[in-house]
Amino acid sequence: MRVLCVAEKPSIANSVARTLSGGNVRSREIKGRKGQFARNLDFTFNFPWIGSCDVTMTSVAGHVSNIDFSKDFSWGNCEPVSLFDAPTITKIGNPLIAQNITNEAQRCDALMIWTDCDREGEYIGWEIVQQAKIRNNRITLENTYRARFSHLERSHVLYAAKHPIKLDERAIDAVKTRMEVDLRTGACLTRFLTTLFRRVLGRDSPMVSYGTCQFPTLGFVVDRYKRIKLFKEEPFWSISLTLKKKQRRCPMRWEKNCLFDRLVTACIYQKCLTADPEYATVKDITTKPTSNWAPLPLTTVEMQKDCARFFKLTAKDTLAAAETLYTKGFISYPRTETDTFPKAMNLQELVKKQIQSPNWGDYAKNLVESGTFRQPRGGKHTDDAHPPIHPIIFVGDNASLTAVQKKVYEYVVRRFLACCSPDAKGFRTTIRVKWGTELFSTSGLVVKEKGFLEVFIYTKWESSGRQLPEVEPNEKVKIYEAKITTGHTAPPPKLTETELIALMDANGIGTDATIADHIEKIKSRNYVMSQKSSGRGRGKNAVIVPTELGYGLVEGFNKLGFDNISLTKPFLRKELESELKSICDGKAERKDVLTKAIGKYKEAFVLISRKKKTLLDSYKDTIAANNG
Repeated sequence: MRVLCVAEKPSIANSVARTLSGGNVRSREIKGRKGQFARNLDFTFNFPWIGSCDVTMTSVAGHVSNIDFSKDFSWGNCEPVSLFDAPTITKIGNPLIAQNITNEAQRCDALMIWTDCDREGEYIGWEIVQQAKIRNNRITLENTYRARFSHLERSHVLYAAKHPIKLDERAIDAVKTRMEVDLRTGACLTRFLTTLFRRVLGRDSPMVSYGTCQFPTLGFVVDRYKRIKLFKEEPFWSISLTLKKKQRRCPMRWEKNCLFDRLVTACIYQKCLTADPEYATVKDITTKPTSNWAPLPLTTVEMQKDCARFFKLTAKDTLAAAETLYTKGFISYPRTETDTFPKAMNLQELVKKQIQSPNWGDYAKNLVESGTFRQPRGGKHTDDAHPPIHPIIFVGDNASLTAVQKKVYEYVVRRFLACCSPDAKGFRTTIRVKWGTELFSTSGLVVKEKGFLEVFIYTKWESSGRQLPEVEPNEKVKIYEAKITTGHTAPPPKLTETELIALMDANGIGTDATIADHIEKIKSRNYVMSQKSSGRGRGKNAVIVPTELGYGLVEGFNKLGFDNISLTKPFLRKELESELKSICDGKAERKDVLTKAIGKYKEAFVLISRKKKTLLDSYKDTIAANNG
């Protein structure tokens, strides 16, 4: 028997082949034009259900093919609106890789797919099956084996090879639907916008592209920028109270916080002075236990947000580093929405592998030997494909990793150890006093057990440096100072990449695997740009602001008068993602979801084409306002 195994990337193919073969691999390289090549790895492996087989392991490089329009519907040959209904064709991305699969499949008795275990991986697996069937009609979707794996540790890979499943046809249908919606809407609106804006940008201006995730992402950036731009500060007033006992001053916070009426604040202040100008009375003292919870198991989005906040890394750079760590076998698959570990997973064994670290080894040892190890809390999300991101093996300083990769690896390890750790615990004491008619309070924290914070060094939770005075209920405490203070409301801060990722995730724009790509896309299209913030030290993050083109586009679209359809808001894409999940769950049919989605975008296009002058005027107004 001869089995053809196909992975999604060359690095995965190489790692899996060396594991299955025990290192006894023969390599064959197929060369093509312009430096293209495909590598085939031959070895033998014993599959339990068919016995010892000759195996060829090869790979694709992402998608084998893509859908497009024929020449009759190429740029300039048709009206953009016709692309909503135009027939599509399949185009091969890399002919050498595709032909290699066809040639190798011709001699094989079985096909095994080793693509990433997510929706996109299922679809790429389907593409591989189509390519393999060209010269081997024995291969079908039904009899193709599919390896289910989430990392490249030896025993895990061997288990995946010996316990294959079938490709998920519902996931394949969901990706087909998403690809067709993206192609039709993207091609139609991109051609329309590019042609339209060349009137003001010039004939040689770059493409003005539209994407169903791209524009809502841009919409978030413009919305925050506009709120800052249009913000008008308002004055407010507050009462500041400071008490004094045994030479110790204690500032108190007014429980009303502030008022936007100076006269009312002054009247309240005067009442308090009249009631007792020298003393405030202790109303109650409460001391309660409090906890800082250990983090949930790690998802892709949380990793991107944390690495942006802690290390100032872009989402793209974080994911690239994590992908490298995964392909080297150091961490699990880094594209996952799951924040709950399977109960059967032996997490203590993974903790033990970190004991040899000179930096966190003592903590890991104590975690498993002292009985403080705790099964991580479970979140509410699972993608039913991969566990949360976690380390697979210990990686020392001599590993050939870049500084960014080392930083991301250390973060993944510390986050994993943290989620297996006890919560941090302490006591919070709150003192409330009454002065006249008003209540004021202050509080202090005493940390008793640092718990996970001992290893998760990126966040702080410390005992307050301010020592509270020793007082009793109903005790009168001397007023050191009481006065009216004033301030002004502040605009929202400029948008950081961390916040943008959170907004996209909360609104269903993109997936854990694509959020970084959408952010990079609006940067490359010159819709937004990164700027240095005015903060200092650790708080200094780059912020994202719209360019004149990005701002003008969103403002123009917002002026078109959409009723229930807006192309710069997340609602349409969020609805589509929900429908795609319904396809995966067997609750909806591909044809119905596609028809509904295309119909809404077509309706939106009709309005856009009818009011195209509004789009141009909006951009011109943006330019004029900035130059004025």
